[in-house]
Amino acid sequence: MSKIIKSDYLTECESGFTPRTAMEEAARCLLCYDAPCSKGCPAGTDPAKFIRSIRFRNVKGAAETIRENNILGGSCARICPYDKMCEEACSRCGIDVPIQIGKLQRFAVEQEKLYNMTTLKVAEEKKKERVLCVGSGPSSLACAAELAKCGYDVTVMDKNEKAGGLLTYGIVPSRLPEEVVMHDIDQLKKLGVRFELGRKVTEKDTKAFDAVFMGTGLGKEKLPDIPGTDCKGVYTALSYLREARMKKEAFEHGAEVLVIGGGDTAVDCAVTAALTGAEKVRIVYRRTIGEAPANLKEFQYALSLGIGITTEMAPAQIVGEGAVEGMRFKGRDGSSELFFKADTVVFAVGQAAEDLSEICRFDTDESGRAIVDSSCMTSADGVFAAGDIVAGGNTVVEAVAGGKKAAQGIISYFETKGVK
Repeated sequence: MSKIIKSDYLTECESGFTPRTAMEEAARCLLCYDAPCSKGCPAGTDPAKFIRSIRFRNVKGAAETIRENNILGGSCARICPYDKMCEEACSRCGIDVPIQIGKLQRFAVEQEKLYNMTTLKVAEEKKKERVLCVGSGPSSLACAAELAKCGYDVTVMDKNEKAGGLLTYGIVPSRLPEEVVMHDIDQLKKLGVRFELGRKVTEKDTKAFDAVFMGTGLGKEKLPDIPGTDCKGVYTALSYLREARMKKEAFEHGAEVLVIGGGDTAVDCAVTAALTGAEKVRIVYRRTIGEAPANLKEFQYALSLGIGITTEMAPAQIVGEGAVEGMRFKGRDGSSELFFKADTVVFAVGQAAEDLSEICRFDTDESGRAIVDSSCMTSADGVFAAGDIVAGGNTVVEAVAGGKKAAQGIISYFETKGVK
């Protein structure tokens, strides 16, 4: 089992493998001919191949396999829901326990960084076409990497000062340290991908490129339609996590914090509050733990920090005269009621797509998400999209898979239509 270590806001909460323990874990692999673990990874990271490399002490080969298939291998090694993907498919599940694939992936990438390995080759032949990736989250980074490896001229633009999107601004550092994200992004820079950060993308920008990839995610946050959401002390999840990331341990958010939601983002908000000094933190979710989308391991970590979890209670009203004083909840059974005192309430109840019409016009569904064809192209010629802006709030590894698919769509677009 992974060892949970005492942590603060900026210190990673889970220990990794040493070379010895990594070799021991890799030696448990059954070396399946038709490895189900590799079929279980949406991004095609190919765990069977990199585990085999580690088993035979070829750590560089393992790192090369990971990077070639998943440019965000370091980040995904920390935050992927392995228990529902590759580890769930592991053949050892029928014998004892699955191989700790995530920790082996983390080990290989840590060795890559430690020994400054070069794991990706820069394309020798440069293509003339230029591609703009709007947003610097997982899908954009994956798309940019695939195109750069094929020799295309790629620029990533983002309104934020740092690249990474949700990876940088939306996940607590104790679960995903910023240096891990930056190491992943460094691999794109080595491939020749350019980053233009801290600037708003315009329609003029998009027209200056031969193809555009929209990887802006879901940046518009939701608040429930209940009284009191305009009180001081009410946050949406991403604004809360972003402010904490920027201010770090100087972040001031009140003494008693309620987090509403049952996903990984909700847990990250609660952990952030606990690690930055809140006296009491509680997660309140309208369904059961079993129905919650968050990884069970993340709930266990939250409990280890003294965070309370209350289930089957839906938000009804925020109580306070201008500032939050507490919150009322209604039970799932239709008759129960509950009140918690609080001075901060964080809603982690989902996000929606932003209006991107000022940047680029394409068809969207009723929720504002982009409608794409099988190649990931939108209704606008040469404009592609993938990740959360298309599929909703899925996992990072699924966003990577979407970005990779869009890159192949862009390449096919150039090969079949050319550039006018």
